[in-house]
This record gives sequence, structure tokens and C-alpha cells, in this order.
Amino acid sequence: MTADPTLDLGRLSAIDTAAAVRAGRVSARVVAEAALARIAERNPGLNAVSVVRADAALADADALDAGGPGHDGPLAGVPVAIKEELDVAGMVTTFGGRGNTTPAPADCESVRRLRAAGAVVVAKTAMPEFGQFPFTESAALGITRNPWDTSRSTGGSSGGSAAAVASGMVPVAMGGDGGGSIRIPASCCGLVGLKPTRGRVSTGPYAALWGALGTLGVLTRTVTDTALVHDVLAGSTSADRWSAPAPARPYLEAARTEPGPLRIGWTTTGMLPGTRVDPQVAAATEATAAALAELGHHVERIEPRWPTPTLAFLPQFFGAIREEVGLVEHPDRLEWRTRSTARLGGWARPGVVAAAERSGERVSAALVERLAGWDVVLTPTIAPVPPPLGRLDGVGSLHAQVRSLPMIAFASLLNVTGHPAVSVPAGLSREGWPIGVQLLTTASDEGLLLAVAAQLERTRPWPLLPAPWGATA
Repeated sequence: MTADPTLDLGRLSAIDTAAAVRAGRVSARVVAEAALARIAERNPGLNAVSVVRADAALADADALDAGGPGHDGPLAGVPVAIKEELDVAGMVTTFGGRGNTTPAPADCESVRRLRAAGAVVVAKTAMPEFGQFPFTESAALGITRNPWDTSRSTGGSSGGSAAAVASGMVPVAMGGDGGGSIRIPASCCGLVGLKPTRGRVSTGPYAALWGALGTLGVLTRTVTDTALVHDVLAGSTSADRWSAPAPARPYLEAARTEPGPLRIGWTTTGMLPGTRVDPQVAAATEATAAALAELGHHVERIEPRWPTPTLAFLPQFFGAIREEVGLVEHPDRLEWRTRSTARLGGWARPGVVAAAERSGERVSAALVERLAGWDVVLTPTIAPVPPPLGRLDGVGSLHAQVRSLPMIAFASLLNVTGHPAVSVPAGLSREGWPIGVQLLTTASDEGLLLAVAAQLERTRPWPLLPAPWGATA
């Protein structure tokens, strides 16, 4: 089957790709072949993709075209990439390092749901080892470059996924967010990145991801694509430690519905002490607040007294890295910085981590109280513009954590509290680098955030693909 010549497969959204496959305008195989060709062309300059699943992806696409499961699903034929921390059957789950060598026997729950909906897994994506830092730099996988400017960072830890989507290799890529790791690369790469409510998306086969901090989600170029994929992913299993009630309505419906006038507070005051926000980021945040006011919302600048997340965050972070190091097959093959983090986390024993989780519950209650009266709060996603490459070069674990602080200054608090937040594009810096802003709510309502994000997308459309990736197959 040949594709409808009017289809520009590299620019199509996931929604439009699936619709074209279901309507017979293009086969899943042709879509997969085009995605694999874009990966072959673009990945050498970006290092977004760690492993290409070429033959297996084409076989999956052929099965879909033959009427296999998912052939008429919401993601029929959509090529997706999967972050290296998630299990794909028959592939090694590397967590961004060299510590594992045995292929996973089965898909993790999120990948299983994507496939059941018709998605075709074409590749896995780079990440820093165990997602420790918000820069996608790895001794095993190398440095991932930002498609908007290859001298700049994608952020992290889902930086490979972000670069794959931002360069047009795929319309959807899975990520994980334990301290901002979906939202940060979304901001750096001009994408939509939703951190859902804790327990909204299954982390199976693992009971949890980074204690109470971690969630799974996706990076896309449009709000409606994010909504569609989260409709597929939502729901916990008996294996999950955390669960959230079913959303009040489908996310795609929410994204396509005007939310009505809301009370929206905005601020550039960082959630971590000593945060310095780049003036261009502050200006983009203020401009977004003005756009929301023009949409009919009641918008005010606020100076919230943020609860301090550090005592809840650090023990869970160190405990998670210590635990993950203990689970890999070859811990001696891990980066020296990772082994150092594990040693430094020797004090993060189960009792200490449990106390940190209880502290997180108090932080969550304090945030709800201090933001009472605001339906949504607008902040920068990260304090700086996308930083230069090499932020981890030659530095140890503690120094790397200090360098990470401006990147997580508006993000990690929401991992501690478990509330949802989404990063959306808010324009470009004078250098041409993406700037993102974050929408958050203390209600467990991703649909509300997606509705507001979609309003911004409709009234201030953002560029979907940077040059030279705009010319697509």
C-alpha cells in the first residue's frame, strides 16, 4: 500500500496518523518505514535514540495491517519511542547505563497499553543513568543534543524522548518524571509534557517509581496528542502501590472543551530557595499570564510561600538510586558518579524513606492550603533557558546535584506532593531556544490543565518542528 500523497507523515500528529491508518489512507507499515527513515537520517546528529527496533517494528506494523489487535485503536499505527527505563519485551532495559544485559521478558504495563491501542514501538531513547540528573548525558549512551540548537541541552532525564519528538522522528515518546524529568525536557525542546497525578499511570511491573516521587507520561508536540495518549495510559493495576481515581471525563474531551473562567495565579518565585529566573523566562511567563487574562480568566500575580520539599525529596531520591544500583545485573559497570550517589545514599534506609514519604504528605497538605482559592497556578517550567551541553562533565554526584537546582526549582515540589503539572511552549528566546511555562493545580485534575493548555495552543500556536527538521518524510 502507498500513502495518500497529501499526507506529510513526519508532521502529522498522533491523532491524525491514527485516523489516516484507520481510514486506509496509509498503512501502518508505511508509517513505520517513514519513522525509521527519519530516525536513520536525524539521530546521528542528535543521539536521541539509543536502540532502533526496525525489523520488529515492521513486523508489528504488518500484523496491525492484517487486522491484529489495535488495528482500529486510538493509536492505530502511531510510531512511538520508549525511554530506556521502561521494559519492552526482547530488549534490555538499560536505565541509561551498562549495568543490565538480559532482555526484558515482557512489556511493562504502559507499553502494553500503548500496543493494545495500536501504537508501534520503533525505538528506545537515551537518558542519564537512572535518570539522576536533568541533563541527558551518559557515559554509556553519550550526550543528547537539542534539535533547536545542537550546542544546547535537551534537559532530562527524558531528554532522548524529547529530542526524538522535537525533531519529528516520532509524534509520541514515553518519559518518566521523578523530579521534573518530563516537564524539563518539554520546556527545553518546545513540547507538551504532562506529569500526571501520582498513581494515575501504572508503573507496573514495578510497584512504584522513585518511592512516592515518580510518575510516567509522554512528550508530544500538541496538547490533544498528550490528552489522547493519557486516555490510553490512565489506570492503575493491583501491582501498583499508588492509585488515583478515574478521571471525571476523557482527557481528549477535556482538551477540546473550553474550561470557563478560572482563577489563575502566576509567579516567578522559585519553589527552592535562591532561585534566579532568567529574564527571558520571566518575561515569557508574564506574557502567558496576560494571554490567559485575555482569554477571560481572572489572573493575578501572587507570591506564594512555597512549602519546602527538600526533606521529603532527598531521602527518596538517594534511596531510589541506592535501590536501583542494587537491582542491576552488573553494578560494577555503572558510571563512577552513579556508584558515588549510591554510596552517598547509604543513610537512606527504608525507615528514613518512609519518614520522607510522610513528610511529603505534610508538604502536600501545606501546598493545598497555601494555594487555596486558585484553580490553576502558572510558573516557569525551568529557571534558565536551555543550558549548554556538558553540564555533567568531570563533576561528581554532589556537584551535579547543585548544577541541577535551577532546572528543578519549579518542578520537584510537585513530585513530592503528587499533584499534576504540565509544561507547554511559551515562545522562543532571542537566541531561538524554546521557553516553557508550567501550569499546575492542587486538584487531581489533569483535564483542567489540558483544557487551559489547549486554550493557549489555539490562541498562541507554537512551532511544531525546528529547522532543519521541518522538511519531513
